[in-house]
Amino acid sequence: MNGVHDVGGMAGLGPVAPTPEEPAFHFPWEREIFAMLVPSLLTGINLDEFRHGIEKMHPAEYLTSPYYEHWLYTMERNMLEKGVVTPEELEERIRLYDQNPEAPLPGRVDDGLVQQLVGAARAGASTRADTDKQPAFQPGDEVLVRNYHPDGHTRLARYLRGKRGVVERWHGSFVYPDTNAHGQGENPEHVYTVRFEASEVWGAEVADPNAIINFDVWEPYLVAR
Repeated sequence: MNGVHDVGGMAGLGPVAPTPEEPAFHFPWEREIFAMLVPSLLTGINLDEFRHGIEKMHPAEYLTSPYYEHWLYTMERNMLEKGVVTPEELEERIRLYDQNPEAPLPGRVDDGLVQQLVGAARAGASTRADTDKQPAFQPGDEVLVRNYHPDGHTRLARYLRGKRGVVERWHGSFVYPDTNAHGQGENPEHVYTVRFEASEVWGAEVADPNAIINFDVWEPYLVAR
């Protein structure tokens, strides 16, 4: 879906100003949210539903809230939608901590979940999945990115839609986010690294003539040219 979460190529947002030696967490509560990731996924939320939940935030709320607040929002929304918690239970817990901010958080020790979280943080969590489909493209093939604007989740960056590129590498097949985010199945699709000339993406007038952009693209986003 098109929204403020997809800011690649947008103008007027100012320069990116990274913080030198930025800490992993700015506040203690961010650690708590990070630790909730694996348990929340184990309730039945898949990674693409998790991402799509963030995309559903109100634009003003999204732009004025920190990163881990986005995580908290999608956990709450997805758990409510799946019936893991009820609105009444959530309101009751919010009221508890609003009235008793020093009340301890509930917790339990689960070494298995700790190892899952540590493993995912260190190695990532691949969504590679087999398919019987043969790849439609090979390295060197010229392709066109579909001018694709779905209402739901997609991993296709808006600034590449309608642009021409060349397949650099085939990576195999992976879960297709556009269906997995909506309960329509994993439907694995092939993924390719596609090379784009910066002048094709940004226009020859402003692009660095020596720059290229490499982007990983699911096969349904591409057509041959």
